[in-house]
Amino acid sequence: MFTFSSEQDSVSRRCVWVNGPVIVGAGPSGLAVGACLREQGVPFVVIERSDCIASLWQKRTYDRLKLHLPKKFCQLPKFPFPNHFPEYPTKRQFIEYLELYAKHFDINPKFNECVQSAKYDETCRVWRVKTSSPNGFEIEYISQWLVVATGENAERVVPDIEGLKEFGGEVIHACDYKSGEKYHGKKVVVVGCGNSGMEVSLDLSNHGAQPSIVCRSSVHVLPREIFGKSTFELAMFMMKWVPLWLVDKILLILAWFILGNIENYGLKRPSIGPLELKNKHGKTPVLDIGALEKIRSGKVKVVPGIKKFTCGTVELVTGEKLEIDSVVLATGYCSNVPYWLLESEFFSNNGFPKAQFPNNWKGNSGLYAIGFTRKGLAGASADAINIAQDIGKVYKEDLKQKKQKVPTHRRCISTF
Repeated sequence: MFTFSSEQDSVSRRCVWVNGPVIVGAGPSGLAVGACLREQGVPFVVIERSDCIASLWQKRTYDRLKLHLPKKFCQLPKFPFPNHFPEYPTKRQFIEYLELYAKHFDINPKFNECVQSAKYDETCRVWRVKTSSPNGFEIEYISQWLVVATGENAERVVPDIEGLKEFGGEVIHACDYKSGEKYHGKKVVVVGCGNSGMEVSLDLSNHGAQPSIVCRSSVHVLPREIFGKSTFELAMFMMKWVPLWLVDKILLILAWFILGNIENYGLKRPSIGPLELKNKHGKTPVLDIGALEKIRSGKVKVVPGIKKFTCGTVELVTGEKLEIDSVVLATGYCSNVPYWLLESEFFSNNGFPKAQFPNNWKGNSGLYAIGFTRKGLAGASADAINIAQDIGKVYKEDLKQKKQKVPTHRRCISTF
């Protein structure tokens, strides 16, 4: 890695040539591809806007969070979870695992560096990734390869609901929710009925709050386990032998047998099955860990869509008005790639690759994406292996031909 520096207008700027890829993001995806590159003997730089690895897990998740799938489906390549970890590791245990992972593979991200732009230089055939830090320090990383590892959940989604700004009470996104302890005795509306919304509602009820969960659209709710086995594991096993549509039917029959008819409680099921819905639209089914029992007992109230907020009140689409104290927006996340990646051939406007799984990990001109499969950590692990093997092949060939030692395109690098 070569560095060129200059001082201009009291702002320190550097230009850094990276012998291997630049990886943007130090979450599980970035760590996974870094580990696989390390195994290939390929150098790399990981850029992270936060001050820690896995900032989503460390700073934007609630305290009671556990992995929703068994740990064997969530481990990253080449490094299993410790044997003493439970089947469903806690948030703290998963963070510990990621820290062990980074240490084991000697991954040391450049923290507090926010990517301002990344653009392919057609003339020099390199990627130019410009970053800035809180102290005003600016760096341009120059590399033959760029790996986008910022993932599906980089930025919170805040819906534009009429009157929300005039509500007057506390309004937070689920990424800022930690525990229901401070909401004891309060009436809280949780907007969104996915896994986060359901679990936040459960946590609020457990702490003596009076939550109402907004279920505007249809949702699949499945038990986390069926007859003592992970529902996800059971589905993966069945898909080896029977078509997806039949697996969906079997899962729904078993869910009805275990959970009953959820439509009796105001939860409407989608017209297509849970796995098909996940594959086509990326919408994950809710894996129930206790929220449905709270709904049955009336301790969590299911309400339809919101029409508008007024001071201390929410009006539903049915015309019913509820007096409430707080609002938690469990309205999900989105990709932030369109804000900084100056490229439109590989990525679409929604920040996801245009190609579908399993062909959405590689673009042109040394551009790669990891963690955009909508298949969780298992999908990211598969991406990491593919990306590292692809880059490693080219990198080793370059070394063999002795071209990496003195790149012919280095003359194109400007030093501000």
